[in-house]
Amino acid sequence: MSGFEHYDRELAELDNEIRHYATVCGIDLAKRHEIDACLRQHHDGRAADKARESLHGLLILRLKLEAEMLNLGFAPPPLVPPAPGASEY
Repeated sequence: MSGFEHYDRELAELDNEIRHYATVCGIDLAKRHEIDACLRQHHDGRAADKARESLHGLLILRLKLEAEMLNLGFAPPPLVPPAPGASEY
């Protein structure tokens, strides 16, 4: 176990950080291609590159937390809720 005992709180805090760094990087988390492009490319300036690296690390941490939750029978909520009226499929 990763040490996360309060999944809802930990996930909410993690998601807030992810949203913050996504905003700093200027990407829409609902658009996977924007995330991929941001993580692949080098950014001008140290601050922008550090934000990209932070976002990358936070996304990996979220995936690990999701996997742990699934292994324990929990259903983690999506990072980006579906748009109103969007189909699940």
